[in-house]
Amino acid sequence: MSTEVPEGEQAVDYRFTLANERTFLAWIRTALALLAGAVAVLHLLPLAWDETLRTVVGLLLAVLAGIVTVYAPLRWYRVQKVMRRGGSLPMSVLPLITTFAVGMVCLAVLLGNLL
Repeated sequence: MSTEVPEGEQAVDYRFTLANERTFLAWIRTALALLAGAVAVLHLLPLAWDETLRTVVGLLLAVLAGIVTVYAPLRWYRVQKVMRRGGSLPMSVLPLITTFAVGMVCLAVLLGNLL
């Protein structure tokens, strides 16, 4: 394993690299939790919901899990590259998307239980 730093880049403190890796793993855990929720809604829980509502909630969770799974390694790589170049980290829109989607699922669950 080479310890040389490519031209135009700088060595990154290993603590920042490990923090970036922990963030990546947190996104992967989030995706797994969303996928587990999708499986539970679609196949495991005996919910007295309309089949359409169950499908919409399950698919929303599954799609969000897929988005997070694709996003996590891309974000890890991009942040690592920015740190090596000494730049500022870009803002991410995925936390807002995830919050909005989980909020919509919560609203659907509440409405499904009221109806």
